Amino acid sequence: MTSTPPSRPSLAPKHWPAWLGVGLCMALARLPWRAQRWLGAGVGWLALRLLKDRREAARSNLALCLPALDAAQRERLLHANFRDVGIGLFEFARAWWGDAAPMRRSAHIEGLEILQQLQAEGRGILLVSGHFMTLEMCGRLLCDHVPLAGMYRRHRSPVMEWAVLRGRLRYACAMFGNSDTRAAIRHLKHGGVLWYAPDQDMRGKDTVFAPFFGIPAATITATHQFARLTGCAVVPFFHRREGGRYTLRVGQPLAPFPTEDAVIDSARVNAAIEAMVREAPSQYLWLHRRFKRQPDGSPPRYR
Repeated sequence: MTSTPPSRPSLAPKHWPAWLGVGLCMALARLPWRAQRWLGAGVGWLALRLLKDRREAARSNLALCLPALDAAQRERLLHANFRDVGIGLFEFARAWWGDAAPMRRSAHIEGLEILQQLQAEGRGILLVSGHFMTLEMCGRLLCDHVPLAGMYRRHRSPVMEWAVLRGRLRYACAMFGNSDTRAAIRHLKHGGVLWYAPDQDMRGKDTVFAPFFGIPAATITATHQFARLTGCAVVPFFHRREGGRYTLRVGQPLAPFPTEDAVIDSARVNAAIEAMVREAPSQYLWLHRRFKRQPDGSPPRYR
């Protein structure tokens, strides 16, 4: 667990490129929000044309998950998705190193009373969300009302790890690396609130195949395990951006949860995230190869 900023990495020449990148991102994080959205749309436009592998992965995911849309509709959604990915990069930077006051003034949060009631009961809360481009900014906005910790994947670059962790600890009460499961369990046992997104294929972790948009998806069982070991409430947390405004919604706890079956529980979590995606499909991280691993004998889903 990390609740205080780590020591700053050295300024050795081998770290200079990383320091330059972090410095640029910190400067961009302080631009006006309107300018960030405009620049983000341009970054998304470039990414759509330059990142061929990610573009094709997103295109395949949209075809697999949203077959009711015709080809032209999916292509429009693909373009909107890359636009939101570009804007999302600026949202991440602003959440870590910028000012959230413009977002705070227009944010609408539903369901805070659900968290308050669970906290009054002394229960830990696992806030389950998906990898939406709004996740970092909306996590910061929720921290205005709830002492929130998060789980994250550590960065390989020590400079980026320091800069991002320092930025997150401006608003989160603690951060847990994805290997800090014991510390996360203690946090939940002590009645803490923990944000968690289990909607990616985490290789090397305990996974089961559970449906996501009706397709078998390798799904980490940690949500089931956290609830089983701590008795925490598993609460869906949805967030989206509408223009320059944000909507955050806390759902009712999944119940009964956990059951004795990790596959059933993982399918319920996937269904909750799927419902979130259907509300804001352009803001989801379709670039991730969610269905790359399939049950034995199934054909690959990506070229």
